[in-house]
Amino acid sequence: MGYLNSVLSSSSQVHADDSPASGGGLRLILLLLLIFYGLFYGNSQNGKFSYGYASSPGKRSSMEDFYETRIDGVEGEIVGLFGVFDGHGGARAAEYVKHNLFSNLIRHPKFISDTKSAIADAYSHTDSEFLKSENNQNRDAGSTASTAILVGDRLLVANVGDSRAVICRGGNAIAVSRDHKPDQTDERQRIEDAGGFVMWAGTWRVGGVLAVSRAFGDRLLKQYVVADPEIQEEVIDSSLEFLILASDGLWDVVTNEEAVAMIKPIQDPEEAAKRLMQEAYQRGSADNITCVVVRFLANQGGSSFPGSA
Repeated sequence: MGYLNSVLSSSSQVHADDSPASGGGLRLILLLLLIFYGLFYGNSQNGKFSYGYASSPGKRSSMEDFYETRIDGVEGEIVGLFGVFDGHGGARAAEYVKHNLFSNLIRHPKFISDTKSAIADAYSHTDSEFLKSENNQNRDAGSTASTAILVGDRLLVANVGDSRAVICRGGNAIAVSRDHKPDQTDERQRIEDAGGFVMWAGTWRVGGVLAVSRAFGDRLLKQYVVADPEIQEEVIDSSLEFLILASDGLWDVVTNEEAVAMIKPIQDPEEAAKRLMQEAYQRGSADNITCVVVRFLANQGGSSFPGSA
């Protein structure tokens, strides 16, 4: 699978010069590769999708956002894995999660049979392994994660932190993740029950330090800032048009409804992701901006994939 993964991963993310990056792919092309290598069988009619991404430091001097777009074969299933990871305290945590979370997930023995528990385990394991790797670091680092897993006709969205996932279904914008903020009633209660506190310091912060209540890393606050994902499942059917995953560099200045309306007419998901990124910059976003757009093709006509029923 090593060669296959190198062919199918579209996230060769380089931040050497912190320049904007964008790209995309169409599952049909990737599927033909999978057929060639004898890894595909079954019905893919509900699983057709194309995707694109765009990422920029924006007005920041450094880049702490990372993204991942990956197509793989697991137990005869074609799966799509997409993620946006927004680092804080440096890029270490976000980069680690980008490189390890999905690999840990697809190796999980229950990935196909119990995908939700596999996602929860992969988040926990990745967080634990990152914390172990941080023993010699003087500065704490952490990262959000907003991820989307496509398996057959299932879309599973998992998140920690305030990167967000929004779908367009039947023309309507629907948030399929919740921003984890310390002032939310249940999050504040969880933190206080663990012995922590939430206070105002320009915004609500855990211990007066961190503006998100769940994240990877953040070793010094780990007792309160957990990496337990909230997971939501959606059916991929003809009413599901597209998905947006983005860091708060977009959501700080663009509403869910505005984002959906803005890219609804744009069929090319790479162009759609770039449009969102550019709009956020023009509206004055002060943060790194990263967007991933997945457009579902089941309701757009055309012939079935080879091998489809």
